[in-house]
Amino acid sequence: MKLCYAGRISLAAALLAVIAATAPVAHAQDTRFVPPGTWEEGMINPPPCLMLQGPWAAMFMGGSPTPQECPPNMHELWLKDISHWRDERRIRIGYDGARYALPALEWTQSSFIQPQTMVHDRYLYDPAKNAYTVDRYVADLEKRYGGVDAVLIWPTYPNMGIDNRNQQDMIRSMPGGVAGVKQMVADFHRHHIRVLFPMMMWDQGTRDPGESWPEAIAKLMKEIDADGINGDTQDGIPFAFPKAADTIGHPLAFEPESGPHDEGLAWNLLTWGQYNFQFVPKVDRYKWLEPRHMVNISDRWNRNTNDDLQVAFINGVGWESWENIWGIWNGITPRDAEATRRVASIEREVAPFLVSPAWEPHYSMHHYGVYASRWPLDGKTVWTIVNRNEYNVDGPQLSVPLESGTRYFDLYHGMELSGVSDTASVTLSFPIEAHGFGAVLALQGEPDAATKQFLAAMKQMTATPLAQYDSVWRPLPQHIVDIAATTPAAAPPEGMVLISGGDFVFKVRGIEIEGDDDIGVDVQYPWEDQARRFHEHPMHIASFYIDKYPVTNAQFKLFLDATHYHPADDQHFLLDWKNGTYPDGWANKPVNWVSLEDARAYAQWAGKRLPHEWEWQFAAQGTDHRLYPWGSRWDPLNAPLPNQGRTMRGPDDVGAHPAGDSPQGVADLVGNVWQWTDEFVDEHTRAAILRGGSSYQPQGSIWYFPPAYRNDEHGKLLLMAPGMDRSAMVGFRCVKDARN
Repeated sequence: MKLCYAGRISLAAALLAVIAATAPVAHAQDTRFVPPGTWEEGMINPPPCLMLQGPWAAMFMGGSPTPQECPPNMHELWLKDISHWRDERRIRIGYDGARYALPALEWTQSSFIQPQTMVHDRYLYDPAKNAYTVDRYVADLEKRYGGVDAVLIWPTYPNMGIDNRNQQDMIRSMPGGVAGVKQMVADFHRHHIRVLFPMMMWDQGTRDPGESWPEAIAKLMKEIDADGINGDTQDGIPFAFPKAADTIGHPLAFEPESGPHDEGLAWNLLTWGQYNFQFVPKVDRYKWLEPRHMVNISDRWNRNTNDDLQVAFINGVGWESWENIWGIWNGITPRDAEATRRVASIEREVAPFLVSPAWEPHYSMHHYGVYASRWPLDGKTVWTIVNRNEYNVDGPQLSVPLESGTRYFDLYHGMELSGVSDTASVTLSFPIEAHGFGAVLALQGEPDAATKQFLAAMKQMTATPLAQYDSVWRPLPQHIVDIAATTPAAAPPEGMVLISGGDFVFKVRGIEIEGDDDIGVDVQYPWEDQARRFHEHPMHIASFYIDKYPVTNAQFKLFLDATHYHPADDQHFLLDWKNGTYPDGWANKPVNWVSLEDARAYAQWAGKRLPHEWEWQFAAQGTDHRLYPWGSRWDPLNAPLPNQGRTMRGPDDVGAHPAGDSPQGVADLVGNVWQWTDEFVDEHTRAAILRGGSSYQPQGSIWYFPPAYRNDEHGKLLLMAPGMDRSAMVGFRCVKDARN
């Protein structure tokens, strides 16, 4: 029997009282449980009697906070109400679910586990081998939590806006270009994993694609043979996008970040579910409207993912197993990874049941805090079950009508259930551990060989309780890449400025848009125990020489002529140059389209090195903590004019803004081109610290790579491969150690 506060009042009065206390005002339809909005309101309230009420609600109802049995037929009343809402809602929106039946898109209905994966993840791409490593990436996920059904490959934000490459250009900039990306997609397909890419309609400040976004995106996705599109920040993807894909014969599955209007459910076959959870699970609005719809619960910053998994499991939907969040590692704990393996294994096995139009959420259970959905299909039935309590629950769990010849199997523990029968029903008993999962299969006669094999696998898989797995979240340590000292110079080398050593309080902060001050945001310096956004550290800096100006095109050509240097990965290398030389009039402009590796090669040839970030800041700031090289007030005349258009001009000549020099005489520190300094590495991500900002400021969105002109700010550029990392707005300068 279900539980609630019946108290001393009638069923009708109890229902009305709880509705008055807890339900939103009905809009347009006479429904008591379905919120009118979307996004976090995009879930259907459970029967009110399932929820513990606070003391005021209990007093209002004439009862107490202690749960009693639900009134008879409460579940039936609730189910009838939300079913009526669904039927009427489909009429109101003119719903046509034909797109779900397209063979090219049926995969969405069983795409339960989908990570968002940064292209910069070292498990996906090995820069040392200059090769995609899809096999390694997939093997890691299979080992840790049982693998995935689809993957969202993310090449854009947070790096986009470092120059005017638009979202499609960022894909084309990946190693191997379009051909390399297509092969990477094929490698995922070989593992039966579907591949999605993002689109950002906020990207209106970078290069104009020259055609409509629906056409441009559809063409590129066909070219690389991708399966779907995630709509970043979009509350539903307009029909123009699937129409454009259909027109060129390459149907795509579209997945907006937030919920579309209900009519958009017809072509938004997947959505993210970014919900707030309560103790009693709610019913997903979109899944209820269209049982074939796939939701991936997404809760990126949460370090305990059990709520996500439980709400997904009872709704028959999936989970966004997102760990690499913009280069910030939020890894799944071993306990939650094992829970994911078990949930996903069951969902994949019973996937046809989970699109049943006869789905019955909140099937009646015996114990408080244990909730189930019933999924009937072709004479068989599956129940997906969750225990929301902090304690184990054993004994009778659910009762079902007595049917001759029906057998029952505990899918989670992989064994048959005997059940206790009376004249009308069978009661099934089995354990569910705290915050755990359960599943039951009912069928007539003997299970087939595949079912027997699955039961045996689950019995072995669940032999160890989830509680015995480590549930402590731990950050991923980083380390700084060493910069070897140079041969000390006794006198200033040509074009360099002496920075006399001294005591310095190195204080800087990262400008990442997301992540707040969570552990893992930004970088971990050698004196810190964890990566963090805000840094302050007293240090003594030895004397060194630093280039007065960033390295120019003319200087870089001397290096090329002397060494015949050519990088192994030459994608975008010196992109503005033609026929082996820079454009006319560019001799004294900072060299750009050079990677961190290219800059290091030049520095080694010149007998120099790249600066540590604190050396760069010491040269710009000195010891008086000034905010800019020239003082603590921004003066736009001391740096190049901002370039806020969709096309880029080249950098200004070095030395063009002498009023912007630091007191030590170092020029072009701010606002011309970003400058390479230190590199940081963890198991999954490489990133470089950029200093000084550039003149390029794409407009129209807060999501572009932000500027960092102040001496106490730095940018963190995620690194993938030299061809991807090179930019029209990134250059460098060198330092050389001084003889003390």
